[in-house]
Amino acid sequence: MDGVPVHLLGGMQAAMAFLIWGVFPLMFKQVENIAALEVLAHRIIWALVFVMLLLAVRGRLGTLKEIFIENRKTLYMLLLSALFVSVNWLVFIWAVANEKVIEASLGYFINPLFNVLLGVIFLGERLRLVQWTAVAIALTGVLVLIFSHGIVPWVALALALTFGLYGLIRKQTKIGPVTGLAIETLLLFPVAVGYILFLFSYGDESFITGEPSARFWLVFVGIMTTIPLMLFAAGARKIRLSTLGIITYIGPTVQFLIAVYLFGEIFTQAYQVAFTAIWIALAIYAFDLYRHERQIVVAEVV
Repeated sequence: MDGVPVHLLGGMQAAMAFLIWGVFPLMFKQVENIAALEVLAHRIIWALVFVMLLLAVRGRLGTLKEIFIENRKTLYMLLLSALFVSVNWLVFIWAVANEKVIEASLGYFINPLFNVLLGVIFLGERLRLVQWTAVAIALTGVLVLIFSHGIVPWVALALALTFGLYGLIRKQTKIGPVTGLAIETLLLFPVAVGYILFLFSYGDESFITGEPSARFWLVFVGIMTTIPLMLFAAGARKIRLSTLGIITYIGPTVQFLIAVYLFGEIFTQAYQVAFTAIWIALAIYAFDLYRHERQIVVAEVV
């Protein structure tokens, strides 16, 4: 895109990535009658097929060999990240099939604040007072749900925690997103194929015996696992962290709107209070992130 400013192009790429992630509920809704574990297995298989083709076209397959043979520590880290991301995918697939998309969107709204806490726990990072305030307000919102509904919003917490831990581990590996996804899905591939063969042996497999539309969507969600990841990787390098922090909320916002206005999920009063608290917390967090980044820029100039 000649003539487009780099930061604008980066913003468009990142926004498109989160927009695609935001409409994922529409895709998984097409296979809601298929067991979540089977959908997960196909997502792993077809994501691997697509990402391996991409690496082959780029001439990057040799990178995988180097990691498997020469960098065992990174391989073990990616195995751990693969486990976390597979649990994250499974919970999200289950949430869509069981009318829990509002709660799923809640999980991705609070994920940035989870990341802040994980940084404190595992990386020894220190929070500013404003960040602690944002975390406390978000926690209040979650507690409102717990005491109002009498149940823990486990879908939201599981998605936030697994995605946060996944990001934390991937941050330590220094591996590109596409290469990392290739290794993660490659490590999960034997289990995924084994499960599909197990279902097939009992005549309970949906890809071969199911409708053509089911086959299409099972392949499509695998391919779409890779595309937003590539867009995000390309865009994140071109824009400020504060800008990226704001763009991040496109995904859960779209999921929330889909849940309420397309899927007809009930937005209870408890959810309204909880979401209001979390949106306030995120606004505080985003403002603090922007202000802190501006201070760093000014300090570097001076």
